[in-house]
Amino acid sequence: MRSLILMAAAAALAFAGPAFAADHQVKMLNKGEKGAMVFEPDFVQAAPGDTVTFVIVDKGHNAESIKGMTPEGGEPFKGKINEEVKVTLDKEGIWGVKCTPHYGMGMVAVIKVGEAAVPEEALAVKHPGKAKTKMAELLAQAAQ
Repeated sequence: MRSLILMAAAAALAFAGPAFAADHQVKMLNKGEKGAMVFEPDFVQAAPGDTVTFVIVDKGHNAESIKGMTPEGGEPFKGKINEEVKVTLDKEGIWGVKCTPHYGMGMVAVIKVGEAAVPEEALAVKHPGKAKTKMAELLAQAAQ
């Protein structure tokens, strides 16, 4: 009887594995596949409850949510320079992310949580310099 209970517990744990939330790793880089001052990847498709960890690879970066680009009820976040940031995404929607010192250079990312559409508020946010073009591309990807 005891071994039957242990086998049942082991089977339950094996099937429960996929139910755990994922942790998506995003690197903060001076140079990546898409050029200078980038998040890699710059687009993340996540499920509600997943986490995203912004990993310092090169110094001088941070990760911060962009005002107007967090889902309703979502908690904005702001990491310090040279600090790893881990964010749990409990609200479905579009999350815009920037590296504050390199925002104008286009160091932005988009996290799409669930299957939410891109809201008008996110499309209306004004971005400086290269971030404007880069964010338009990422939001188009999120809309697909």
